[in-house]
Amino acid sequence: MLQLPETPRRTKPQSSLEQSYELCRQVTANYSKTFYLGTLLMTEEKRRGIWAIYMWCRRTDELVDGPQAAATTSETLDEWESTLESVFAGHPVDDYDVALVDTIEQYNLDIQPFRDMIDGQRMDLYRKRYETFEELKLYCYRVAGTVGLMSAQIMGLETFSDRLRAPWNNPYAEEAQDPIEQAIALGIANQLTNILRDVGEDARRGRIYLPQEDLRLFNYTEAELIQGVIDDRWRALMKFQIERARKFFTLSENGIHALERDARWPVWSALVLYRQILDVIERNRYDVFGKRAYVPGFRKFFSLPNAWVKAL
Repeated sequence: MLQLPETPRRTKPQSSLEQSYELCRQVTANYSKTFYLGTLLMTEEKRRGIWAIYMWCRRTDELVDGPQAAATTSETLDEWESTLESVFAGHPVDDYDVALVDTIEQYNLDIQPFRDMIDGQRMDLYRKRYETFEELKLYCYRVAGTVGLMSAQIMGLETFSDRLRAPWNNPYAEEAQDPIEQAIALGIANQLTNILRDVGEDARRGRIYLPQEDLRLFNYTEAELIQGVIDDRWRALMKFQIERARKFFTLSENGIHALERDARWPVWSALVLYRQILDVIERNRYDVFGKRAYVPGFRKFFSLPNAWVKAL
């Protein structure tokens, strides 16, 4: 995994702009192969910007989930936010930031989604349970929905600064037609899918993201989840969660048509491929404790023409 210092250190960047983008490309290719393949469908200019954003998001996530996460504190995240402010002021802190500074300037990115993602890491630092889906949805927005906002300018979606913040008064309503909310919905759908795929792994780490109210609704206990009990109650609970995730995928579809044409195919491809993870969970009879749901390479390949047609 990507190695990060215990706390973000201010160093003088040594890389040129081209070298920095290449570093971001390498990390994207090594740690998110499916996502990386999707970026190759973009124009060179767009893919470079997305690689720079992915690099920052990866580093942010690893502060809480990486090999040195045990050393991460609230002060660590405060310092990380301070380096973010430096980057947005045009002052890269290390070699990876050189590309991000260029992307920020080129696309006039807004800092708020980046700050919101750091707040999502704060939630992971201190919260291991979520009582309601509304609480979980806020978490999903912060750690994944924000990516849609970060990427919107690069993808060619017209945005306004006052719409780049989460619509807290009526967040992610199913009837919403705002492309910004639809971009957020795709990130939420992806994160919900991650949660369902990684239920067993997360439970072993002491984290249960499935809302407590949902566990009670299906009369399924935390102890049974930790033990990996698969019965009719569990299957009904998982069907409920999968249907919820699919609704967010559906909500996000119209937003893709608001993107510039050269960005639609890669985003459609990512949506189609990620949604298939839910299909695999179903084929595995909802066993997410002993079987990891993944989409085989041949299925990914044969999904690309379908995504291309949808992007027209």
